[in-house]
Order: sequence, then C-alpha cells, then structure tokens
Amino acid sequence: MSGKDIDLSYINPQQWKFFMAEQKYVAYGGARGGGKSWAVQKKAIILAMGFDGIRILIMRRTFVELEQNHIHTLQKELLGRAKYTDNKKIFKFKNGSIIKLGHCANESDVNLYQGQEYDIIFIDEATHFTEYQYQTLTACLRGVNDFPKRMYLTTNPGNIGHAWVKRLFIERKYQGDENPDDYYFIPANVYDNKALMQKNPGYVSQLENLPAGLREAWLLGDWDVMAGQYFNEFDRNTHTIDPIEIQPHWKIYRAIDYGLDCFACLWFAVDELGNYYVIKEYAEPDKVISDGSKEIVGLYDGSITSTLAPPDLWARSQESGKSKADLFTENGLPLVKSNSNREAGWLYIKELLKQQRLYIFKTCPELIECLTALQRDGRNPNDCMTQPHEITHLPDALRYFCVYWIHAPVVKKERTEADVLRELKNKLLKPKISQRRYY
Repeated sequence: MSGKDIDLSYINPQQWKFFMAEQKYVAYGGARGGGKSWAVQKKAIILAMGFDGIRILIMRRTFVELEQNHIHTLQKELLGRAKYTDNKKIFKFKNGSIIKLGHCANESDVNLYQGQEYDIIFIDEATHFTEYQYQTLTACLRGVNDFPKRMYLTTNPGNIGHAWVKRLFIERKYQGDENPDDYYFIPANVYDNKALMQKNPGYVSQLENLPAGLREAWLLGDWDVMAGQYFNEFDRNTHTIDPIEIQPHWKIYRAIDYGLDCFACLWFAVDELGNYYVIKEYAEPDKVISDGSKEIVGLYDGSITSTLAPPDLWARSQESGKSKADLFTENGLPLVKSNSNREAGWLYIKELLKQQRLYIFKTCPELIECLTALQRDGRNPNDCMTQPHEITHLPDALRYFCVYWIHAPVVKKERTEADVLRELKNKLLKPKISQRRYY
C-alpha cells in the first residue's frame, strides 16, 4: 500500500503548495478554517508510507488538542495501515516509518524531546508555542540518513508565538545564521477551503461577524492584529541579556501571581543604580500552596529581601479564618503586600523599558514571550488585555514587583532587641507619680 491510496480529492491549491514545498521551514495558514490539520495528517501519512524508515513528529501544545485534532482521526485513517501504540503515541508502518504524536503544555516539557531525532516535524498551531519551544524542536531535526530534513508549521495570527512566527515568515527579518532561503509562507483562509464552505457555510458567517481585530485575524489572516502590542518599547536586543554575576550587595526579591491554573514566580536583582534584573522564572499549573511554596523556596539559595504578592491573597476564608498569605507563610514563603493598580504597574514597566532600567535574563524565555504577546485593551488604552489568559501570569508577577516601588505600603518599623531594652530602661527610670489622694 502506498501514498497513492490516500484520498486527496478535497485538496485545494494552497494545500497543494504546502504538499509540494521543498524549503526547510514551511508555514501554512494565516486564518481559521483553511484546512491546516487535514493537510498535516495527509502529508504525514503520504511521507510515512512513501519513504522507508523515516521518523515523523506531529506536535500540538496540549494533549487535549492533540487527541481531538489528530489521534482519533489518524486511528481511523490508518486502521490496517499502521500499528498504533497508545502509551507511546506512535503509529508504526510496515516499512519501518513512524509517526509520533507529542505535546508540550508547559515551557519545560519541550526539553523531553532533546536528544530525539526526526526527519520531519509538524508543529500544528505554531503560534501556541513559545520561541524557545520552537528552537528546541528545530534541534531535533536531524539524523544520519539522506532524507532531507523538513519542519512544517500551521498557524493563525495571535497567541503567545505571534511575534516569532511573524518575524520569520511574514516580516522575514532574520538573525544570526538564519537563512532566508530556508523559510516559505503559504497563506490560506476559509475561502480556500471549498469543502468546509459547502458543508458548514455557517462557520464563514461566524468569522465574518467577529469583532474588529479578531475578524481581520481569524477570517483574513491579518498579521497586523498585534499592532496593538502593549509593550512596544520592548527590544530583545536591548532588554534581554545573558546572565551576569549577581553582586553580593545587590538585593534579591521575588514576586508571585497565584492561581491553580498557574503559580507564577519571578526573581529580581536590584543594583545600586536602581536597575532591575529578572534573573529566574517559575510557572507551573495545578500547584497547591504547600507544594508550590516548597519548590520556590528551594530554587534560590541566597538571601531574599522579600516576596511581593497581590493584595487579594490576604482575603480571609470564611471557613478557616485564614488567608492564602497565611498559608504561604506557614509553608516557608512569607509574603509582603504589593499593590493591585494595573494601570500604574503597566505604565511603570513601560517607563523602565524606555529608560533601559529593566533587563531580563535570556534564561527566562517564557516571560519574554508573554511580555511581547500582551496586547492593549481596546476599551482602556492604559491597560493590557487579560486574554489569552495563559500569557498574563508572569507579566502580572512582574507588575506586582514594579508597582511596589511606586506604591509601597507604609510599614511600621520592626522593634529590635535594642529597642526593647531601651524602652524598658526608660520605663524603669521614669519618675513615679504619687498615688496619694487628696480629699
């Protein structure tokens, strides 16, 4: 059985370009409904059946997306053609070729693929991936055979990876050893997908009725949807730096944003000139306070001046009478209340970037990607949009740290042992007032 047995009767001209492209990095899409997942599956099957012993990887950001968009469909498509091993998520063909299904929901999950080798990698919905995840996967594109190594990306504007996909495939602004001849973009939109328009014409109407901005991005594939980028002062060449030595006299702070969807923490170093350095990041989902606190405390050996957090963590539970801040303290992570003023915090970050007083270590890739993806709120230009929510956690932690310096609460000076002794001495030496009563 060969790739000739695959039904391509629904292929459209843009999908055909995707099938025939020979560049090393090929991106296909730009708008919703362009038939991207169909093209990925068909091309992967044809390549696996047409070439002996090649290794193919199909990636989605989350397992749920992987299962819904690819696993179930491929199981039906490849029944009798390839053997599926569920625990490994691998389809193995009789000619020795394989299709591996993978995902990396968290930033660090992509490291599980380091050391693996693939001839072809498909990244479906590439803008859901950070640039760090993309670059890590490109290192897996290798092998000793003569099969030409290829990476195919499907994509829509927006989300966390918008900036790097746009730079490589739309703006074509290349850095370092990136070769412009290796990159090729094939635009596609719902109007190209004749099969979808015939079977589900209502979907086109849904896209056409979207609010301005989303309509241009999802219907027409307009990559300028990020023209409303909030931190347009941010420049990777200026504000991201290789790690530097932290001087002993610099103060170290932490700032957190807590929720079960993500426990985010940033570490900061402040030098004698008032420059701020983000030196470490942590972002993990489904962390209860006890587990997350212990992990964060164990990630830095030096002295921490304070850990800043939003005021809502001090709200007390009606059941226990305790606040989340109390639970953090009980688990070895005492907090200092920052300020929740969103506008003041975001605007101060913009000032720090403009003044070149805020620097982020390149070892904090997730913060860098999230910060560049934040968009201006159309209803309030001084604020950021809160969607997509998954990119807001680390920037919120940065905001709690920065706004602290302009809205620091008045803290009563702690009494030292010397203060206590001094107060006791003054009390003992204070002249006694006669208790004699006069009538």
